[in-house]
Amino acid sequence: MTADELRQANCQPLKGAENRLGTDEIAGLLSALPGWSTHDDGRAIGREFRFDDFSSALAFANALGWIAEQQNHHPDLELGWGYCRVRFSTHDVGGLSRNDFICAAKVNALLAS
Repeated sequence: MTADELRQANCQPLKGAENRLGTDEIAGLLSALPGWSTHDDGRAIGREFRFDDFSSALAFANALGWIAEQQNHHPDLELGWGYCRVRFSTHDVGGLSRNDFICAAKVNALLAS
């Protein structure tokens, strides 16, 4: 899938290991998402976003929160002066699912607009 296809998709409720992505699927989807990498032995993806000040980082985190609520798929966030670290994983599948990559693409689009 391309970044545009991911961005236009919507998260679906997923449960169970059968919805967990394999290594090849993860590598293919990551190639469409510049700046994102795997974490936690491939069970999560993450990216750090840098900003010129705290208020810009906070505004980004708030916009990301709105997306997370719309998609019902919530990341772990770490926010500080000039940065926001984002990490997605699908706990209900025990690793990464398509939903993580859909949300990552939507987050990347925040800075493109």
